[in-house]
Amino acid sequence: MRWEGKVDVRRVFELRCRTIDFFGVGAIEKFDLIADRLKEMGVDAVLLVTGRSSYRTCGAWDVVRPALESRGIRYALYDRVLPNPTVRMIDEAKEMGLSVGAKAVIGIGGGSPIDTAKGVAILLEHPERSGEELYTFRFAPSRARPVIAINTTHGTGTEVDRFAVASIPEKEYKPAIAYECIYPLYAIDDPALTTGLPADQTAYVTIDALNHITEAATTKATSPLAVDAAVRAADLIFRYLPEAIANPTNLTARYFLLYASAIAGISFDNGLLHFTHALEHPLSALKPELPHGLGLAMLLPAVVKHVYPHAPEVLAAIYKPITPEARGLPGEGEAVARRIERWLFQMGARQKLSDFGFKEDDVKELADLARNTPGLDGLIKLAPVPKPMELVEEIYRDSIYPLI
Repeated sequence: MRWEGKVDVRRVFELRCRTIDFFGVGAIEKFDLIADRLKEMGVDAVLLVTGRSSYRTCGAWDVVRPALESRGIRYALYDRVLPNPTVRMIDEAKEMGLSVGAKAVIGIGGGSPIDTAKGVAILLEHPERSGEELYTFRFAPSRARPVIAINTTHGTGTEVDRFAVASIPEKEYKPAIAYECIYPLYAIDDPALTTGLPADQTAYVTIDALNHITEAATTKATSPLAVDAAVRAADLIFRYLPEAIANPTNLTARYFLLYASAIAGISFDNGLLHFTHALEHPLSALKPELPHGLGLAMLLPAVVKHVYPHAPEVLAAIYKPITPEARGLPGEGEAVARRIERWLFQMGARQKLSDFGFKEDDVKELADLARNTPGLDGLIKLAPVPKPMELVEEIYRDSIYPLI
């Protein structure tokens, strides 16, 4: 049976796609149009949020800086965002934005800078609040300063969605937020900005997108749009990731991986997420040096193994390029999961939880964090299984060592 046969045509869902995204090689030059629009909106000062150097080395700064200066738009530059950003970074950037009177926030980079920019945009409208208050849900914002997202990786999807993530190290939390007010007003997806990604980051960010679609297409809140986007994105990922790793400057490969990432972002903006992201956040909260995409890669095979019996047609359609023999039958789950793990290893994501020091004795702590971190329990409950909370520890155990 095709997956369409199980769609409840009487269930009404929301079709989401809010951001104007300039997409394609040379899209960075569209920042002039964005700067004009900001000027028309009365924006005379902005805060730029980015990492330490990639915004310069990728070439984005060579366009952004003169566009702002030629229009008399003042700016402050917060360039201290690290992978797995913290609420303290959001607070620091907020203070910088307040000092310059920033009326908009521009994030340049991958998920970490853009997510941080989203948090700052909220706090600039709520200066009495802190990043920790935002990420522990002590208030629910309905306003934020306009966000512009200049994306330099092909995995996050945050440039076209309403989600953001930050860690609270003191609590060992890594929550996610989702608010209407942080959809970027404009985004730029220029494949030329991604060609400097090293091979491991090329794989990790793309694996993030693969997890977005795997989860979004199988949640209890999924929709035909989420599934269609997932199937198309997966086909592009399996086709073009090996080429991008082998030939980093291949703009066609980067273009279609970036496109896959964007439609994966739209997929999970519509279908939401479940196990893999909810269970990865405690890993990188405890070990900030763990790349988010690699943490997801460690968990993905076990998640597919346990979810497949409950969404076999959808997962067979998504993973058809690497498991053409799968027929969408519930009993195929473990075989498909093993094939996914082999593919991940081939792409360079060879580590499992044990390689980062996690042991059987850590499973209960990880499971408690997944259940108790604000917002993550809600994701877990979206998994398409009868008792999702009871599977959390089992998925962690199955991810300590390879399934193969």
